Amino acid sequence: MKIKGKLQLKYKNSKTAKTVYESLEVDNLGFLDSKLEKNIITYNLDNDSLGSFLSTTDDLIASEIVVEKILETTKKE
Repeated sequence: MKIKGKLQLKYKNSKTAKTVYESLEVDNLGFLDSKLEKNIITYNLDNDSLGSFLSTTDDLIASEIVVEKILETTKKE
């Protein structure tokens, strides 16, 4: 069975979206179909099982949270 989904991440501005996109793209290259348009990053997920789909989604969201925390921390300094 194929499980497909789309995850969109919307940011306040295109600069932040580009920073997040470039940070995550290193790990996602060849594994996820991703696209950056202005301030929105879109990920198209396509997995063979629900478990794999959920794991991929969880990893992606966890990585995005780490990037956001780094950006917040560096802005404060």
